Amino acid sequence: MVIKEVLSQLETANHPVLKIIRSNEHFKTIVIGMKKGMILKEHKTVVPTRLLVNEGSVIYKENEKLTVVYKHEDIEIPVNILHSLEASEDSLCFLIMG
Repeated sequence: MVIKEVLSQLETANHPVLKIIRSNEHFKTIVIGMKKGMILKEHKTVVPTRLLVNEGSVIYKENEKLTVVYKHEDIEIPVNILHSLEASEDSLCFLIMG
């Protein structure tokens, strides 16, 4: 039901909607819903993380480098590097951390 909650909240949201699907002391899985044009502001991760795009597409920004990640693609997010996401279309993504 977590994914349905994200999609429902996204209908009226003006910023990305994030929900933890599952976590423990070794890993965390997060679902991110974004409407086209929404930005997940610059931040860092402190554990190895992989971004998987389930629906839509996003622009992954790291320093001056831009990478478009399309539906059913994934990208490794380096530890302790500032990065951000921008939805180039309505998108549903998963983060696997740890």
